[in-house]
Amino acid sequence: MKQIKVLGPGCAKCKTTYNNAVEAVKQLNIDVEVIKIEDIEEMMKYNVLSTPVLMIENEIKIRGRVAEIKEIKELLLQ
Repeated sequence: MKQIKVLGPGCAKCKTTYNNAVEAVKQLNIDVEVIKIEDIEEMMKYNVLSTPVLMIENEIKIRGRVAEIKEIKELLLQ
């Protein structure tokens, strides 16, 4: 199963990115696990300085800004 991780401390942009990821998966009707990582120590393992971060299959795709639903859908279909 594919996996999306959204890294961020819980700010508005991070929450929006997480919600957009959930909505993108729902619209595509595919089996993808969406995980929200808010723990600072866990985020540090990924060497991330600016949030939010959108990762697909442990690869950083978007960082430092909100990921739009359309963008996430395109990334998932690649």
